[in-house]
Parts: sequence; structure tokens; C-alpha cells
Amino acid sequence: MDTTPTRKVSTETEGLAKAEHYCAYQERAQQEVRDKLYEWGLWPDAVENIICKLIETNFLNEERFAAAYAQGKFNQKAWGRNKIKQGLKFKRVSEKLIKKALQKIDGDDYLQTLTRILEKKAALMKEKDEFKRHYKLKQYAMSRGYESDLIADVLKTSEI
Repeated sequence: MDTTPTRKVSTETEGLAKAEHYCAYQERAQQEVRDKLYEWGLWPDAVENIICKLIETNFLNEERFAAAYAQGKFNQKAWGRNKIKQGLKFKRVSEKLIKKALQKIDGDDYLQTLTRILEKKAALMKEKDEFKRHYKLKQYAMSRGYESDLIADVLKTSEI
């Protein structure tokens, strides 16, 4: 983490310009931007005014952020819905937007990804006892955020 002190922002206009740049770089959650504005030394009234202006000018869009976050974590890190949901809750995204973002993940891709990570993990395992092997695979997939009933179905139907 960067330990150099952040340069304080003295005016609301300067804060807005800096926040627009911050939001243009990548999708951000409202809370991330709010925290950053406070870190820059802005007062609560100025912070809320800037947040409103960012939303009006579409620099900040919570729904767009949630969808990008969910799709990104699924595609890049192969996270399951539970882990994505947890990450979005941590970013203080509303339950309604979390649900909407998770629905955008394709069901077939989701199953294929789960099967692929289970097969990869199984290939690395030395466990011979099938019961222990399935237990370890299930624990692994659950730690990646996949639902236990879905994991059980994949383990039952495939030759893992």
C-alpha cells in the first residue's frame, strides 16, 4: 500500500475534477468514491454534492459497477455467486443491484467454470478415498463461492 500522504483537495471544483478522473479510470462503487473524497480532505457537504454530480453526469453508476464487478470476478478469477455477492456487499452495493448483477452471469458458463475448477483441483489431488476426495473438492469449490447443492450435482454427474 502506498504510504505517501495524499495531497489534500482544497475546493469542491477541484475535488469533482479529481473524482471524475478517478471514476473514468475504472468503474467504482459509491462508497469507494465517498471514502476517497474524505481521504482527500473534503467536508461532508462537498462530498455529497460531488457524489450527486458524478451520478448526474453518469461518471458514477452503481448498477453498472455491480454488473462489471460480478462479470469481472467471474471471468477473471472464476469466483462463484456467493463470493461475488459477499464482495459487492463489502462495497455496500444494494441487495437489489447485487441480485440484478448476479443474474447477468450465464448459467451454462457458470456450470462449465465450476466443472473446470473441480477437474483442475481433482487432477492435483493425491487423495484415494472417494468420500474424502469429494469432501475436499466440495470445500474447495465452496471457498471459491459456489453453492453446495450445485457442487454436489456436478460431482455426482461428472467423472471427477
